[in-house]
Amino acid sequence: MSLFRKLFSLGKGAATEVAETIIDSQALRILDQEIRDAETALSKARDELAALMAKRAVLDRKITELKEQISGYEAKGSKALSLGQEDLAREVAQRIAALEQELTANDTSATAYRGAEAKMRATITQTEGRIATLKREIDTVRATEAVQKAQAAVAAKHSGVNTALGDATASLERLKARQAEQEARFAAADELEQQKTGADLDQRLAALGIGDKGADRADEIMARFKTKP
Repeated sequence: MSLFRKLFSLGKGAATEVAETIIDSQALRILDQEIRDAETALSKARDELAALMAKRAVLDRKITELKEQISGYEAKGSKALSLGQEDLAREVAQRIAALEQELTANDTSATAYRGAEAKMRATITQTEGRIATLKREIDTVRATEAVQKAQAAVAAKHSGVNTALGDATASLERLKARQAEQEARFAAADELEQQKTGADLDQRLAALGIGDKGADRADEIMARFKTKP
């Protein structure tokens, strides 16, 4: 595969991914619109079915009328023939033939209308079922998406709390470290000051029992007082 074809395929794949991402992000909105379109088409189909049924009903009434006319003319033709009016009876027969021809045509049309009605009813019923199923699935998807968004929000909030607590703990530890460092500085400064004034030396001598003889000197002076006349 040439470099150009590879780049073309890569660009095409990237464009497809972008398109799918956009479609997925708007999936529920697109599905809602598709359902509205399907319901509009279903409403038109119902109107067409109603019109078809009306036309078939008109044909049924016409068929009933033709049958009644044929039955009536048959009775009249028989009566005319019984009266010896053969020519009149033939005219009646011709009229009946024309009516029967019209009846056959109307019967054929009515049968076709009934077949179309049955197919349209089946299509409408099937479409209604598919729309109802799709609506339930969309409701389920929408509810799931709402739950997942809530879970994501809780997780994000919990993560934020943990992050905030972690930051606060780290700040507290840094503060403790600074305070310990400051205490050490104070202790070092005090030690240097004691070394400078000799206090540190006195403390070390006192610890060894070597210190100020002020108390012993006072006893010596008291003894001298007592020896004087």
